[in-house]
Amino acid sequence: MKGKIIFLTIFLMLSTEMVSSQAKNAPQSIISTTALIRKYHDQKELKGMQKGELLELYIERIKVLVKTLPYIALATKPGVTMADLGIPMDNENKKIQDAQVASTNSFLDVTVEFQRKMMPYSDKDNLIAAILFYENTLKSLHVFNEYNE
Repeated sequence: MKGKIIFLTIFLMLSTEMVSSQAKNAPQSIISTTALIRKYHDQKELKGMQKGELLELYIERIKVLVKTLPYIALATKPGVTMADLGIPMDNENKKIQDAQVASTNSFLDVTVEFQRKMMPYSDKDNLIAAILFYENTLKSLHVFNEYNE
């Protein structure tokens, strides 16, 4: 009985290690798959929200913009990988992409911390205007490919 338990434990550990090592080698999306807006709003809807809710929307939009705009010459939607674009996934390109992801995440951490501390002092109407501006910028990505014809 002990032999079966030990065998099963070793088998599960090796299986878990194989799955995690495969995930490390999987192609990474150029635009983060978390760079999505769940819902767009209009001015009337935003005016009915509390400042705390507006702040969360503001931060969410900043995150999406930072994870999307620098890469629109390569892709405009999350999920596209370098391999999809024919870019070699060699060690050098993987290191560059990993460094970019780490830098973006670090920048966002600092930016979000700043936003959470400073934006509560902002005027509610300015916060609403900024959210609408960011949303319009993100909506314009839907027509980006039309410019490329």
